[in-house]
Amino acid sequence: MNFEYPCRIEPGEEHGYIAQFIDVEEAFTCGETIEECLHNAEEILTTMLSIRLENDDEIPRPTAGRHKYKIAPAAAVQAALLVKFSRQGKPLADLARTLGVTWPVVQRLENPKHSPTLKQLERAAAALGKRLIISFE
Repeated sequence: MNFEYPCRIEPGEEHGYIAQFIDVEEAFTCGETIEECLHNAEEILTTMLSIRLENDDEIPRPTAGRHKYKIAPAAAVQAALLVKFSRQGKPLADLARTLGVTWPVVQRLENPKHSPTLKQLERAAAALGKRLIISFE
């Protein structure tokens, strides 16, 4: 799964640039340059998706298609989203039983404040019938 969220970047009214995410409407920011705007966009996307995860709010999947700007949240948020979406609505307790751990241990896999180890992610992926693949882009 790819968690690159498309955003629009447009010139601001007075100066600089404004970024607005298509799928996460409350995530918007600005910057004096496009590079600064992109950096700020990653930070706000990470923050807003973290808040949604913490509140167990709906997390939209990124809109597919050709977009000039696509932003990925921080790795800890991506890991939490991978586990959450891979569960496909199955209870955390089921995953905990499969992994042979307690429910709070599995719950931390979906909390971006608790970065799981690669070993934990591999075990969770296997329990969900998936493979963990890591890449640099």
